[in-house]
Order: sequence, then structure tokens, then C-alpha cells
Amino acid sequence: MAIFVPVGDRPANELPVDQKVASLRKILREMGSVVVGYSGGADSALLLKIAHDELGDKAVGAIAVSESYPRRERDSALALAKDLGIPVEVVETREIEREEYAANPANRCYYCKLELFSHLSRIARDRGIRWLAYGANHDDLGDYRPGQEAGREVGARAPLIEAGLTKAEIRHVSHEIGLPTWDKPAMACLSSRFPYGARITKELLARVEAAEDFLRADLGFREVRVRHHDTVARIEVGADEVDRMLSRDLRMQITTRLKELGYLHVAVDLEGFRSGSMNAVLTLAPERTNGH
Repeated sequence: MAIFVPVGDRPANELPVDQKVASLRKILREMGSVVVGYSGGADSALLLKIAHDELGDKAVGAIAVSESYPRRERDSALALAKDLGIPVEVVETREIEREEYAANPANRCYYCKLELFSHLSRIARDRGIRWLAYGANHDDLGDYRPGQEAGREVGARAPLIEAGLTKAEIRHVSHEIGLPTWDKPAMACLSSRFPYGARITKELLARVEAAEDFLRADLGFREVRVRHHDTVARIEVGADEVDRMLSRDLRMQITTRLKELGYLHVAVDLEGFRSGSMNAVLTLAPERTNGH
């Protein structure tokens, strides 16, 4: 596996969108062959589609299946890849069996990505593919993303970052080329629903998944997170959906179902959905994040 070392800071994020897309295509052509970590989200779907456009069968998607990845998301991602005619390998990852992951430290994503990249590396070796790639975008540079450190260690590349594409631009380009993921809500792994330091188990992941499936599939909420706080489920939905969730009929349905799943208390976060809201604790003083 070759190692990619970025050379300086690129001003790519300041370019027009069409120039960024042209740059992305050029980057992928120069890579020659690539295994793309694919989740079915807006970022990885666009990266895989353009990689396949440029490289054909030398671009392969790889999707990880584990307890931390919602089955609904997996099925949707595989269906999209099939519709696009893009080959995707399904790999079973076992990050939950790693103690450093299950203990849920602040750098949990690092260990998850190490597990994922080990499988992507195997696929690359078996197929004679040179590069690994994943779908981080330029906006991710401003957030806490320990998984990117794992990517750097194994020499994986983030072509969307290299091309300077932001999330809004990725959605715009996806809409232009007809990808149905253009307006798909962001979906982090289920382990992101747990406060750092709270142990992650297969049973609790299944509980969170069932709660979110109920809110999405049965009640029609579009952007949903069920944050697990021991006996309390703290629900985040889009700001425009908070009022609907607080209606009496829905409050009763939601409370009843989530208590059936094992929660004693059900709360609605009045701020609505915030990506990475569990990271807020990382800005507190160290003594407040040490087991509290």
C-alpha cells in the first residue's frame, strides 16, 4: 500500500464547484485504482459514483456490516449501488469486540476505522488495487474526527477533502447528477448515541436502533437521533419537527414504545438535532470529563 502525504495546504476550497469536481475526477484518475469505504451516505455515495465513472472496475466499494451500522442504512446503500451498477463488497467488522472500542473513549472512532481499514486493505491486496479512500469532506476538517487519524496511519486518502468539496457542494453535485442521496440526512454509526465512557454493547446498540427505526419508519420523522443516557432516552429531531414530536398523541406513542424497549424516561431535546452533539462534553474541563 502506497502512502499519500499531502503537500502543503491547498486553496481548493476556494474554487468554483465545477472546478472542484474536475479536480476530484483528476485525482481519482491519477490514483488509478481504489477501494472506497462506502456507507450509502451523501459523501461516500458521490465519491464511489465518480470513482466508478473514472476508473470503471478498478473502483470497488466496500461496506462494513456490524451491530453499530443500522440495517436499514445497509440495505438502502446496497440497493443504491446495485441500481448504479457499482460492485460493492460486504465485510463483517467486529469493532464491538475490541475492548478499546467497547469502552467508548473519546477516540472510539479511531479504533472503528482501524478495523474498517484492515478489511479494505485486504480487499485492495486481493484485487491488486493501490489506494484506499473514504468519504470525509472539507467541512470535517473543523470537527473532532479521530477516525481520520486511522486513515492517515494506513495511507488512506480522502479525495473529497483533497478537492476541497464541502457538504453543501456535495449535495449540490449529487442532485445535479441524479444521486438520490443528495438530500439524505447525515447518519453516524449507532455508537455515536452514547456518551463517552458509557460502555457499548450489542444489546444497547440494538435498543437504540429499534427506537430510531420506530421514530423514522412508523412515525415519519426524517432526521432522528436517540441519545442513550443509561435509563434515559434523549431524542433529537430536526428543528422543524420538534413541535410535531411534542404533540400529545405522539408523545404518548413515543413514550410507550421506548419504555417497551427498556428506557425508564423519555426526553425530547428542545434544541433539535445537532450533528456530533455528544462531542460537547469534550469542551469541558478535563476533570468534568473523567468518568462523569
